[in-house]
Amino acid sequence: MPRKILLIDDDRLQFHLTKANFGKFQGEHYELDWASTYEQGMEMLMSGNYVACLLDFQLGERDGLQLIREAVASGSRTPIVFLTAETAERVDLAAMEAGALDYLVKGEITPRTLERSLRYALKLGDTLEALRRLATRDQLTGLLNRREFERILTEEEERVRRFKHSLGLVMIDIDHFKAVNDTHGHTAGDVVLREVARRAAAQVRTVDRALRYGGEELALILVQTDRAGALDLARRVCQAIEREPVIVTDTLALNITVSAGAASMPQDADSGMKLLNAADKALYAAKGRGRNQAVGFSDI
Repeated sequence: MPRKILLIDDDRLQFHLTKANFGKFQGEHYELDWASTYEQGMEMLMSGNYVACLLDFQLGERDGLQLIREAVASGSRTPIVFLTAETAERVDLAAMEAGALDYLVKGEITPRTLERSLRYALKLGDTLEALRRLATRDQLTGLLNRREFERILTEEEERVRRFKHSLGLVMIDIDHFKAVNDTHGHTAGDVVLREVARRAAAQVRTVDRALRYGGEELALILVQTDRAGALDLARRVCQAIEREPVIVTDTLALNITVSAGAASMPQDADSGMKLLNAADKALYAAKGRGRNQAVGFSDI
């Protein structure tokens, strides 16, 4: 099935010209969709259904630069090729600064230049995504890393203050993890950590975040989740880890448990840092009460 490209342009003629150019590509063939307004284009772009976007500068009362900035701010990572009427306006540089990966002058577009530009944008987009993943993901577990934890917690704290909803946080620690490493080696420990991370992440919604906080400690940031919801999720994680042994090798299966602490903002804390401290205190209460359990901050 051909990969899909989105054209955002208020000119129907440009759509037909672009479609005709697509039909003359020498390499990969793409399917072209068209959005004729800013609002429609933004909605289609944010759907995540497109591998790249061709974006016109002029879109009625608003322009493509504004759309790029809004899309990037909303989390879009779809590579964008900016279309300009002429280079004299210097919008090409502004587009690159806003987040476009390439630009084309409309009067100079040919099938060859358009195909080259799309191929370049897609390749550069893949490279940037790989670099972004290295910067934001823990290499062992694939979860978001400590740096992302701090950024997201600050971001979600601002949303709590602005929209007056709750934010849940669950801190998780693998019980007796040092003994796993000491007895079976660090390779076995890595397998255990990866599997615990996978099972924990499987319990959260797509809007939530699963992160490796450090060592054998994980964190779950739960948007619009109150005290009861955070504790319920923490208990489900404990059960998911305990339910089945972790298969390390064909001859080694380990029964692993975790302890978890849950807290929420604003019920248990009035800032992100205080929320982290509250969840940490609940976690250590869980470990102090015998491990393999979840404790809410309000219960200590």
